[in-house]
Amino acid sequence: MLHDPALARAGAADPRPPSAVSTGVGIAGLAGLLAWVAVARWFKMDGPLSALTNLVACGVPMVLWSVFVDKVHRRPSTGIDWAQNKPWRETFDISLTKLAGLWVTWVGIALIYFTCRFYWTDRFAFSMSVLGAVAPFVFIGSIPYVLYFDRKLVEPRDGAWALGAWMMGTERVEADAIYSHLRSWAVKAFFLAFMLAIVPPGFGDFIRADWAVILTNPVALANWLITFMFVIDVAFATVGYVLTMRPLDAHIRSATPYAAGWTAALICYPPFVLMDAGRPLDYHPGTADWTHWLGNYPVLMAIDGALLVALTAVYAWATVAFGFRFSNLTHRGILTHGPYAITRHPAYLSKNLFWWLSTLPFLTVGSWVDGVRATVLLAVVSGIYFWRAKTEEWHLSADPDYVSYWQWMERNGPVPLFFRWLSGRPINAGVPVASKARP
Repeated sequence: MLHDPALARAGAADPRPPSAVSTGVGIAGLAGLLAWVAVARWFKMDGPLSALTNLVACGVPMVLWSVFVDKVHRRPSTGIDWAQNKPWRETFDISLTKLAGLWVTWVGIALIYFTCRFYWTDRFAFSMSVLGAVAPFVFIGSIPYVLYFDRKLVEPRDGAWALGAWMMGTERVEADAIYSHLRSWAVKAFFLAFMLAIVPPGFGDFIRADWAVILTNPVALANWLITFMFVIDVAFATVGYVLTMRPLDAHIRSATPYAAGWTAALICYPPFVLMDAGRPLDYHPGTADWTHWLGNYPVLMAIDGALLVALTAVYAWATVAFGFRFSNLTHRGILTHGPYAITRHPAYLSKNLFWWLSTLPFLTVGSWVDGVRATVLLAVVSGIYFWRAKTEEWHLSADPDYVSYWQWMERNGPVPLFFRWLSGRPINAGVPVASKARP
């Protein structure tokens, strides 16, 4: 048998830290998504409602798997004691205070949405229509939700309660609890609006694609598959922002307190994005895409197309691995499985490699200056994503579980080992991230 006992002993001696999300969660969500996509393709349902149904088809199987197989609701990290049933009179005032803090937060978010014209133009108008339609149900549903779970929570006085208590002046509260609460909701409000805005376009493009073109044109096939990878990514990410729920152990433990982390992330998304057309880091002028340069070399074009599809698949896989816990700028549990057993930042790595291979910025349709400029600007963009990765490590390194994962990756992760070999550092010279990652 092709079995090396020494390798087996080495793996057993240095096991990978457990992941907060099981592989089955992502597979369940992917199965539901694929089933709905097949139905939508068959019946040519390419509209916004079908795109939203795709989110439900993705999210419901993940919830069912998490509850009935992984039993995540029983984990101590939820902060819920299901056997506990505090008297109503003991938690009623806490619940009212929490609801006041929660509703004030939502009103603040609604005012920002209402005031900023950006949210009522182009694709974001769809997000506002969806959020406006569900807002009354969320508002009403929050009452029984809070009243019930406050009786089960080990400590019901959370950030929403702290904000409510501060507004009412009933008790002295820690300012950090309020700041943490506001940061968490800022993340959810900003990114959920963005994700909802991009759900219908990609889904519609994928569903409407013509088989006759896809199956006869390798470039069209590659682009169609790339679109599908983004459909998967967007669906899982959107579900992740929706299901930030404590009973599913998917609540936000913390949102990054570092201004550098917020800056590095926000400049990658509208309206602050610096990489869009005409913005300071737009690297496209003077360039053409991969099909332009490789059009006369069918073998090279096929190889590059396959690589682009593979990189997008890795990018989508990195989101699928989160199950329904995906979220920028937050800590919702440490992942160690799937692509995160290969590199700590699979999405950033695959995304940037995709941009380099699809743009080929060093080739130019203008002057050599355009080529140099495009290459430098894309290098700066990649540097920003490296910066984002580091700010995330600053944040997550406050959790000992992440430190253990970071150290394990230094010893065993293929990508970290490759870069350590490339830089000439000793393979076994792992340094805890917590000791060096503070800004």
